[in-house]
Amino acid sequence: MTMPEILPPLTLDQVRIPIPDTYRSPRRRPAKLADSLDFWMFAGAAANVAMQFSHPGVAAGVMESTVESGALMVHPWKRLRTTSSYLAVAILGTPEEKAEFRKAVDVAHRQVRSGPNSKVKYNAFDRDLQLYVAASIYIGFEDSHQLIHGKMSAEELEAFYQGADTFGTTLQVHPDMWPKTRADFDTYWLEACRHVVIDDDFRAYVSDLIDLRMIAFPLRLIFANLLHFLTVGFLPQHFRDQMGVAWSTSDQRRFEHLFLFVGFVNRFIPKFIRFAGTKSMMRDVQRKIRKQRALI
Repeated sequence: MTMPEILPPLTLDQVRIPIPDTYRSPRRRPAKLADSLDFWMFAGAAANVAMQFSHPGVAAGVMESTVESGALMVHPWKRLRTTSSYLAVAILGTPEEKAEFRKAVDVAHRQVRSGPNSKVKYNAFDRDLQLYVAASIYIGFEDSHQLIHGKMSAEELEAFYQGADTFGTTLQVHPDMWPKTRADFDTYWLEACRHVVIDDDFRAYVSDLIDLRMIAFPLRLIFANLLHFLTVGFLPQHFRDQMGVAWSTSDQRRFEHLFLFVGFVNRFIPKFIRFAGTKSMMRDVQRKIRKQRALI
């Protein structure tokens, strides 16, 4: 078992994607996390998972896990449904619903821990690893929301950030561990990303994720180029460097133009359609709790 490498200090430009300062229609009020629970949040889902798996401790836990029923590369749609349900419960659920989901996740996490031959030491109950995963999830929400609705001011970012600790506290992360302000979050993320060091084995695994090799051939053939483009576009430069994926200035320009178009189209899609998936996930969780059925 080896000790993971720690990189020199990084800059925010390296660990966050650029958000264009493009005009959007005026906002009636500062956005909140719940405003991002529409189907656009899945645009960067693969990139967000890749960011989570880029931490050696998280990657080793996923790659070596014996819990096949929840393995992303074996059961991608089940894993997507479980993650979507978790996000819905974390943001919309009652304390009781969050507690039920936490217990369900704990059952799977008990089996995820390093062994004597593991490359790095890990434990799915490690609160520091869970904090890193939760922070990655928050970044996915913030980035997708800004790309579609426009760059937020410092005050708007702070309002959006409040309550984001639920991504961690719905698991084992203690509230005191979560950075208190949006500025504190930047400080935490800069330090956390110094642990994002990918070796060849981890890189091959994450590359399979970026190339969507867990998806059946017909669907992958149809959507591979678009989803690969979206995935790499949502990755900060530090993660692209570690994964060895290319991204040019013209790629960035096309990425920003795509979301300028998506943001325009989004204004004409009724809210009940955009949020239907999340509402359905939440109702499914509530039904399973009532009937005492397995949540994951």
